[in-house]
Amino acid sequence: MFLTVTANPSVDRTVEVERLTRGSLHRASDVLVHPGGKGINVARALVRNGFKARAVVPAGGAEGDQLIALLTEYSIDVVRVPVLGPVRSNITVVEPDATVTKLNEKGAHLGGPEIEALCEAIRTHVADVTWVVIAGSLPPGVHDGFYADLVAQIRPTNARIAVDTSGPALIAALKAGPSLVKPNVDELSEAVGRPLGTLGDAVDAAQELRQRGAGAVLASLGADGAVLVSADGVWHAEAKAEPKSTVGAGDAMLAGFLSAGGAGPAALAAGVAWGAASVSLPGSTMPGPEDVSAHRVVLHPDIDRTRRVQS
Repeated sequence: MFLTVTANPSVDRTVEVERLTRGSLHRASDVLVHPGGKGINVARALVRNGFKARAVVPAGGAEGDQLIALLTEYSIDVVRVPVLGPVRSNITVVEPDATVTKLNEKGAHLGGPEIEALCEAIRTHVADVTWVVIAGSLPPGVHDGFYADLVAQIRPTNARIAVDTSGPALIAALKAGPSLVKPNVDELSEAVGRPLGTLGDAVDAAQELRQRGAGAVLASLGADGAVLVSADGVWHAEAKAEPKSTVGAGDAMLAGFLSAGGAGPAALAAGVAWGAASVSLPGSTMPGPEDVSAHRVVLHPDIDRTRRVQS
């Protein structure tokens, strides 16, 4: 069983247009609505591929009811934490060349009792879990060290912990010693405070996050695949994909990596295959087994440190 924590969930509406022009009227060619937030996306990807997942989500207002209704379409064990504020609504505009424009709301403000209720829900439902995924942005009212506090609370259990966030929340979480962190290249660059122009730069930055407390670093590099840096070694993997939407691809990658054990080159290859499959699908659609199997992964045990990466 996998448990995901999405402190700032959303209802995600993806609108496809021929071309986005500021100040113009646009007619959508297609619209997709999905339950959103990084942890929820990870859970959706896992259950689509036959794994059991439990999602802990604070959800309030009519939008919260809509989120839960959307989640009932999946075989996810949903743990709803009632809160006063409404779940945020996010809008993603996708053009035919896979250019993505996102409009994300801040989310509901969580007060002290609501934050404690969220923590209690996690503690109550972690006993039968192998991995806990703590993912996404923090909502208003929640301090930067919240994910670090969660890691400390969960660590005495048998569950391993993956954190996928950015900025101050990521920096704080590193000190708590999560088993894994999964930044993208921009988040990795922000965490170390310098640009990352090559694979070697990305590997060095990941090693720095390990020195700060992370057990392993899975860094997604967009079209350049991903690198895994752990105590056991360093690997790079990539897979070709015809991009339709990059929304949720990193979440699919993390789900694939954890589904294959969450360690080593085989798990990296699985993660890259799931991520490439997600990129090939519209909106934030999570890939199924047939989508994943269509993508061939190339694993590079020897890193070309001079290879340029796109940021």
